[in-house]
Amino acid sequence: MTAPRDSIPDDTLLLCVDMQPKFVAAVNDGIRIRRRCEFAVAAALGLGIPVAFTEQVPHKLGPTAPELLDLAPRAPVWPKNTFSAFADEGIRDALLRQRDVQHILICGIETPICVYQTATAAMADDLEVTVLSDAVGARRTDDAAVCLDALIRAGAHVLPSETVFYALLRDVSHPFFRNYTQLVKQHSELSGV
Repeated sequence: MTAPRDSIPDDTLLLCVDMQPKFVAAVNDGIRIRRRCEFAVAAALGLGIPVAFTEQVPHKLGPTAPELLDLAPRAPVWPKNTFSAFADEGIRDALLRQRDVQHILICGIETPICVYQTATAAMADDLEVTVLSDAVGARRTDDAAVCLDALIRAGAHVLPSETVFYALLRDVSHPFFRNYTQLVKQHSELSGV
């Protein structure tokens, strides 16, 4: 069951950054990060929030993990050579002009590089940014922690994905609430709690 479009902000998009199997294998706890991204994609789609994927140099590093693409088969997949998605003019144009995105939710890898640079560039374009803290990862967790702290100081929201999606639901009367709680239960072993 999908929520009515008018129940969530029309200007929000979930951007899943560079979740390619080669990167997933290289980051600390990569499978857990991929599964948290799966949760975020499923929750976003259930709420009617559009999803898009970026891929870093896919002709060399391969496509996005099939587990993610299978959840959102009609979502755009944007290849890039830049670290920031917003440094790629085609992606930037798609987000700012074609879709009129004002709030971007970010999950993916790698936190100190592509996630960080995408978030800072989005804020420079006056977008509201929320980084899903349990759905981003890095090779070095200390580096990731420093970058997430810097993003908070720069004005980004850095919050766990369940917190963000519960806030979008607002209350138990939302049409997606029951399905969302099932998603939470299915992914509870992945939350790190």
